[in-house]
Amino acid sequence: MTVFAERRRNSGLADILRSAGWEAVLDKCDADDVDRMRASVEVLSTAIAAKEKVYGITQGFGALVDFAASESSVEQGGGLIAHLGTAQGEPLSPEVCRLVVWLRLRSMRRGHSAVSPEFWQVLADLWNRGFTPAIPRHGTVSASGDLQTLAQAALAYAGQGEAWVRDVGGRWSARPAAEALAGLGAPPVEWPAREALAFVNGTSVGLAVSIVNHHAITLLTRAVAALTGRIVRLLGANAEAYHAGLGHVRGQPGQLTVARWVRAELPAGFTRDTSRPLQEPYSLRCAPQVLGAVLDQLRSAEDVLVREAMGCTDNPICYEGEILHGGNFHAMPVGLCSDQLGLCLQQVAFLAERQLALLCAPTTNGGLPPMLTPRPGSGSGLAGVQISATSFVSRIRQLVYPASLTALPTNGTNQDHVPMALNGANGVAEAVELAWLVCGSLAVGAAQYAALAGRDLGETGAPWAELGELSPPLDHDRPLAAEVRAARDLMTRAAGQWVLEDDLGEAGEAGL
Repeated sequence: MTVFAERRRNSGLADILRSAGWEAVLDKCDADDVDRMRASVEVLSTAIAAKEKVYGITQGFGALVDFAASESSVEQGGGLIAHLGTAQGEPLSPEVCRLVVWLRLRSMRRGHSAVSPEFWQVLADLWNRGFTPAIPRHGTVSASGDLQTLAQAALAYAGQGEAWVRDVGGRWSARPAAEALAGLGAPPVEWPAREALAFVNGTSVGLAVSIVNHHAITLLTRAVAALTGRIVRLLGANAEAYHAGLGHVRGQPGQLTVARWVRAELPAGFTRDTSRPLQEPYSLRCAPQVLGAVLDQLRSAEDVLVREAMGCTDNPICYEGEILHGGNFHAMPVGLCSDQLGLCLQQVAFLAERQLALLCAPTTNGGLPPMLTPRPGSGSGLAGVQISATSFVSRIRQLVYPASLTALPTNGTNQDHVPMALNGANGVAEAVELAWLVCGSLAVGAAQYAALAGRDLGETGAPWAELGELSPPLDHDRPLAAEVRAARDLMTRAAGQWVLEDDLGEAGEAGL
């Protein structure tokens, strides 16, 4: 399989993010969708008429499955989302909340959930018009899906709780859901039992956060690879470590890709400065191996996340005329992916922090003053920046401790094995923000090294010339927090452009 074919196979998350974007529109159910959905509704109706026991429809929920359900489907559905309305904390971002609902609608549309196409269309129409529940981020164990957080989304459709509203200036605020629905001229939604259960029984909240995390970590990996190349050039380090031959003999595709990204920052004919060692410290020399391993893990995780997004995470399901009771709502696939994403993120941040330390130490920076200050003693240069970056890495390690190792049984003897997928994804999301600050810190270090070493390399465009402008030479100490954030934002934009160019370049090579 070619590298491009591998990448095309793994391009699904970018497609999902585009499909769930603010400008996207969910098409109406086509004839095949309608046929599948109606067929599953008929299977359920037949089972109910035959007095079969069906979880959540004729029977209670969770540990109460042995008790009869309400005779009123709407009372049963309303009670489900009401008792699960216990999620807490600040709402997830509008973009994540929109993706959450898109994922639920995608799952329900497959025709295994016995959701009527007419009800589905009501939800889809509201989504198309921009209605977006404001979903609190905490309070689910992700075992029967992300029950509490999805219930809060369902409650918003029913006119309870909050929804995201955007003003004419594009600013977001969380407003009462009833107010948001009224602004659209839409009545609150009533939730029948089957539709309510199909909506809340899904892995979509942890999945949505993990998809966004995956995208951010991909960009971060690309940014740190480019910064590695920048530092190699500034130092005059040995570029043999990034030779494609090393990747070919090992056979790891991520290593080959990262080495190519590093080489892209080096001019033709670049050679080692004779004052530099033959072999640099591992934070430089082994960057393709470290970041490449991360890239390979990201590609593997993407396969799992895409399958989850395209599948049906519900219980019970209708399949080939049968109602099957099982556990498709258990979010272990998402949970393990999220845990792995966190471990990958830590490696990228750790590598960047170590490269910053290399730039700040005279023993490894080519004899420049410690902390890259032009006034050692009276000035302290990047001492504060480095210490903060170290703190960020430490906090990242706390946040990405595998959530799957923190499981606790709950719900009587029913949910005795739970994945804690959303807890893990939330931790990784917070860690992503800190990791980008480490990247921004390294970028400021590269700018200050270039200035102090007098390395005017003649760049006129983004990002390196712009980086030098936003973090000018330190003729005296100044607060650098704002410069770190500006460098973070610059590297985020640059990484997005590099990834886009990588995709377009590989598509062109494949003749697509």
